[in-house]
Amino acid sequence: MGKRGPNAVDRQVGVRVRMRRLMLDMSQEQLAAGLGVSFQQVQKYEKGHNRIGAGRLQQLAEILQVPVSFFFEDFATPGNKAALPSHVPDFLATADGLALAEAFMSISDAGQRRCIVMLVEAMAR
Repeated sequence: MGKRGPNAVDRQVGVRVRMRRLMLDMSQEQLAAGLGVSFQQVQKYEKGHNRIGAGRLQQLAEILQVPVSFFFEDFATPGNKAALPSHVPDFLATADGLALAEAFMSISDAGQRRCIVMLVEAMAR
Protein backbone atom coordinates (compact mmCIF):
# COMPACT_ATOMS: atom_id res chain seq x y z
CA MET A 1 0.00 0.00 0.00
CA GLY A 2 1.48 3.37 -1.04
CA LYS A 3 1.77 6.47 1.06
CA ARG A 4 -1.42 8.52 1.08
CA GLY A 5 -1.46 12.27 0.69
CA PRO A 6 -3.51 14.70 2.73
CA ASN A 7 -7.26 14.27 2.48
CA ALA A 8 -9.81 17.07 2.20
CA VAL A 9 -10.49 17.24 5.93
CA ASP A 10 -6.77 17.43 6.78
CA ARG A 11 -6.33 20.27 4.28
CA GLN A 12 -9.46 22.09 5.53
CA VAL A 13 -8.29 21.98 9.14
CA GLY A 14 -4.81 23.12 8.10
CA VAL A 15 -6.17 26.05 6.10
CA ARG A 16 -8.29 27.12 9.06
CA VAL A 17 -5.27 26.86 11.42
CA ARG A 18 -3.21 29.06 9.10
CA MET A 19 -6.05 31.55 8.57
CA ARG A 20 -6.63 31.98 12.31
CA ARG A 21 -2.90 32.19 13.06
CA LEU A 22 -2.55 34.99 10.51
CA MET A 23 -5.63 36.74 11.90
CA LEU A 24 -3.88 36.84 15.27
CA ASP A 25 -0.63 38.02 13.63
CA MET A 26 1.09 34.98 15.13
CA SER A 27 4.17 33.40 13.56
CA GLN A 28 4.55 29.68 12.97
CA GLU A 29 7.35 29.77 15.54
CA GLN A 30 5.06 31.29 18.17
CA LEU A 31 2.35 28.73 17.52
CA ALA A 32 4.92 25.93 17.58
CA ALA A 33 6.25 27.12 20.94
CA GLY A 34 2.72 27.09 22.36
CA LEU A 35 2.18 23.57 21.08
CA GLY A 36 5.62 22.32 22.11
CA VAL A 37 6.51 21.27 18.55
CA SER A 38 8.84 22.55 15.81
CA PHE A 39 7.70 25.21 13.36
CA GLN A 40 8.18 22.58 10.64
CA GLN A 41 5.48 20.51 12.35
CA VAL A 42 3.17 23.55 12.26
CA GLN A 43 3.90 23.87 8.53
CA LYS A 44 2.92 20.23 8.04
CA TYR A 45 -0.30 20.77 10.00
CA GLU A 46 -1.16 23.86 7.95
CA LYS A 47 -0.59 22.06 4.65
CA GLY A 48 -2.57 19.06 5.84
CA HIS A 49 0.43 16.76 5.40
CA ASN A 50 0.24 15.64 9.04
CA ARG A 51 -3.06 14.88 10.67
CA ILE A 52 -3.99 16.70 13.83
CA GLY A 53 -5.22 14.45 16.62
CA ALA A 54 -8.14 15.36 18.87
CA GLY A 55 -5.97 16.44 21.81
CA ARG A 56 -3.74 18.58 19.59
CA LEU A 57 -6.81 20.10 17.93
CA GLN A 58 -8.14 21.11 21.35
CA GLN A 59 -4.75 22.63 22.19
CA LEU A 60 -4.74 24.55 18.89
CA ALA A 61 -8.24 25.84 19.58
CA GLU A 62 -7.16 27.15 22.99
CA ILE A 63 -4.02 28.85 21.65
CA LEU A 64 -5.87 30.33 18.66
CA GLN A 65 -8.82 31.36 20.87
CA VAL A 66 -11.54 29.61 18.87
CA PRO A 67 -13.89 26.69 19.49
CA VAL A 68 -12.85 23.37 17.94
CA SER A 69 -15.81 23.69 15.56
CA PHE A 70 -14.04 26.67 13.93
CA PHE A 71 -11.73 24.26 12.11
CA PHE A 72 -14.70 22.59 10.41
CA GLU A 73 -16.90 25.61 9.61
CA ASP A 74 -17.92 26.06 6.00
CA PHE A 75 -16.45 22.69 5.13
CA ALA A 76 -17.70 21.59 1.74
CA THR A 77 -19.52 18.28 2.00
CA PRO A 78 -21.83 16.67 -0.55
CA GLY A 79 -25.19 18.43 -0.43
CA ASN A 80 -23.89 21.35 1.65
CA LYS A 81 -24.85 24.28 -0.57
CA ALA A 82 -24.00 26.82 2.17
CA ALA A 83 -20.29 25.89 2.24
CA LEU A 84 -17.81 28.50 1.09
CA PRO A 85 -16.09 27.87 -2.23
CA SER A 86 -12.64 26.39 -1.55
CA HIS A 87 -10.84 29.46 -2.89
CA VAL A 88 -12.26 31.67 -0.10
CA PRO A 89 -10.54 30.02 2.87
CA ASP A 90 -7.44 29.46 0.72
CA PHE A 91 -7.39 33.20 -0.05
CA LEU A 92 -7.92 34.14 3.60
CA ALA A 93 -5.16 31.77 4.65
CA THR A 94 -2.58 34.04 2.97
CA ALA A 95 -1.21 37.19 4.56
CA ASP A 96 -2.08 39.24 1.45
CA GLY A 97 -5.59 37.81 1.26
CA LEU A 98 -6.29 38.54 4.89
CA ALA A 99 -4.87 42.09 4.64
CA LEU A 100 -6.87 42.77 1.48
CA ALA A 101 -10.09 41.47 3.03
CA GLU A 102 -9.61 43.56 6.17
CA ALA A 103 -8.80 46.71 4.18
CA PHE A 104 -11.69 46.10 1.79
CA MET A 105 -14.18 45.72 4.64
CA SER A 106 -12.99 48.99 6.19
CA ILE A 107 -14.17 50.91 3.09
CA SER A 108 -17.61 52.19 4.06
CA ASP A 109 -18.67 53.40 0.62
CA ALA A 110 -20.37 50.53 -1.25
CA GLY A 111 -19.72 52.23 -4.59
CA GLN A 112 -15.99 52.36 -3.93
CA ARG A 113 -15.98 48.70 -2.93
CA ARG A 114 -17.80 47.83 -6.17
CA CYS A 115 -15.22 49.80 -8.19
CA ILE A 116 -12.42 47.83 -6.53
CA VAL A 117 -14.13 44.54 -7.40
CA MET A 118 -14.53 45.66 -11.01
CA LEU A 119 -10.86 46.69 -11.15
CA VAL A 120 -9.66 43.36 -9.80
CA GLU A 121 -11.95 41.43 -12.14
CA ALA A 122 -10.60 43.42 -15.10
CA MET A 123 -7.01 42.79 -14.01
CA ALA A 124 -7.69 39.06 -13.69
CA ARG A 125 -8.76 38.70 -17.33
